[in-house]
Amino acid sequence: MLPILYSFRRCPYAMRARLAIAVSGQKVLLREIVLKHKPAELLAISPNKTIPVLQLNPSLNKDDAQQDVLSESLEIMVWALTNNDPEKWLTAQLPDMLALIDSNDYEFKPWLDKYKYADRFPAHSEAYYREQADDFLMLLENRLTIQPYLFAKRPTLADMAIFPFIRQFASVDKNWFEQSHYLHVKKWLETLMGDPLFKSCMHKYPTWLESGEEIPFPECL
Repeated sequence: MLPILYSFRRCPYAMRARLAIAVSGQKVLLREIVLKHKPAELLAISPNKTIPVLQLNPSLNKDDAQQDVLSESLEIMVWALTNNDPEKWLTAQLPDMLALIDSNDYEFKPWLDKYKYADRFPAHSEAYYREQADDFLMLLENRLTIQPYLFAKRPTLADMAIFPFIRQFASVDKNWFEQSHYLHVKKWLETLMGDPLFKSCMHKYPTWLESGEEIPFPECL
């Protein structure tokens, strides 16, 4: 059986996993879910009950299946690209790329969440939380003044792992972001969002619980 990918279209972690699987040409079955109604099959194999989750060998019994699951988005990306990396997203700069992705995931992302859901964190204003993201955004801005992408003149793992989160940041207050001083970040984001690969990975599908259908991916692109 093909591996099964549990995904949620708008989740930036799931986006990065779909992007890597699609560009690598690895064949999986896509199960689109709704976060408020996670299927029992996902909960049974996911240690942290989040998505994306890639079940590598669905034919295994329940106990063995839990040992054959990738439950971190970056793990899924590296798995796909290790199998096939036609666009050379993995480079000799991989340690530096992983360090930048860590900064995104563990420094920028918490501020992004508070900025996006500022009403849930009344200790500070929306503007305050947005300002806390500036250090990371300026780090990207400075890198992008040197070349069009974060580590090269073409997209690499770092670009594809990070830009879904910058997309989410930009969408909180689109007018503010469009007028912001992140000139190179805005151009970089626009380019990546306009890429046919990203557009194809954002196709809307019925949820698995509603349709009962597992969608071949990336053949569906």
